[in-house]
Amino acid sequence: MFADLLFINIEKLYTPFHKPPVKGQLMRDILTLEHCSMAVKDGLILDISTKDLSSMIDTHTLVIDSSRCIIVPGFVDSHTHLVHYGSREKEALQLAQGVPYLEILKQGGGILSTVRETRNATHKELYQKAYTTLNNMLSFGVTTLEAKSGYGLNQETEMKQLAVTKELNKKHPIELFSTYLGAHAIPPEFKDNREGYIELILQSLSIVKQENLADAVDVFMETSVFDYDETKRILTEAKRLGLKLHLHADEITSLGGAGLGIEMGAASVDHLMAITDNDIALLKDSNTIANLLPATSFFLNKAYAPARKLIDNGVAVSISSDYNPGSAPSENYQFALQLAFNKMKMLPSEIITASSINPAFHLGCSEIVGSLEKGKQADLILMEAPSFEYALIHFAVNPVKQVYKKGKLVYNKTNQE
Repeated sequence: MFADLLFINIEKLYTPFHKPPVKGQLMRDILTLEHCSMAVKDGLILDISTKDLSSMIDTHTLVIDSSRCIIVPGFVDSHTHLVHYGSREKEALQLAQGVPYLEILKQGGGILSTVRETRNATHKELYQKAYTTLNNMLSFGVTTLEAKSGYGLNQETEMKQLAVTKELNKKHPIELFSTYLGAHAIPPEFKDNREGYIELILQSLSIVKQENLADAVDVFMETSVFDYDETKRILTEAKRLGLKLHLHADEITSLGGAGLGIEMGAASVDHLMAITDNDIALLKDSNTIANLLPATSFFLNKAYAPARKLIDNGVAVSISSDYNPGSAPSENYQFALQLAFNKMKMLPSEIITASSINPAFHLGCSEIVGSLEKGKQADLILMEAPSFEYALIHFAVNPVKQVYKKGKLVYNKTNQE
């Protein structure tokens, strides 16, 4: 069989190969091939070998010389707040000057500022802003991404955010998975009627399911946001409807969020800076992924999630950007990986697993993406670097030369210069 694409002279190719979820020390078990070739046919990987694959070349084969380049799986960023409007640089300045966040919130800032801007934005405005954001993410190697709603906090705007994500998934090269996060905060108009807002969320879940607007549901379980019982009530209804579950858990205080997520069969529990030892033990024995967001800790000058402890105790970990306007306003997914290496002491091989097969597993697409194997989609990144380790330590630059999605060139650094 002849190839459509043939990558030759690859310096190093890295890929996970264990069946997910990949836990604990197995996360560092990565296949590394040197001076190899990879053949692609109809958007799928046909072969990867250190042997000569020139027999797969015909007159229609595009041969790509990958000298001085490494290849890794396309990054899977599994926690973002993609669709929103406005920005919060004034708030960041206030925080830097010592103004407490709660005071900013009283002044109408914080998440309420983004909610106001997002409610006022049109579908077209949200689409155009998010499309530009996705282009930036693509340039850093992201080929699959989860996008949450959560900046509408009313039925109309939440559905508008989800509809934008659905349209983007049809038109942008990055493959999108949508999550309904109506339970992101209590909106001002319901501040004296929590029960009324929770009822609205439960009603909205049915619409989300009927109109196929989201793959999953998330809840921000935290002090002064949604408590244990409220969170369980929302997740129970989402599960009844057949939606996957994610959960903002144990970000600031330990409320048993990770444990609840495991009990409910959540695909992931996210943040986990305040996770308890008991819940770490429960995670080890589950298929729930611990999804860590180091860029948020960096931006807010907060403690980092205990990645080393989680992995050493046999937990499956993934790394996400948490791209959002308030606490992680950066499209640079590579920076999150560099923080995982530098601040959370994850090994480079563990970071490859945490940025590919494990997040693909909790998004439900690991059968087709997340590793470079025969029969899987050819979602891959060519980096101008001698090794993946070098790419992690050489921060504040972008080594990506090309990005391919389903075997199609979707980003080329040369064309951007």
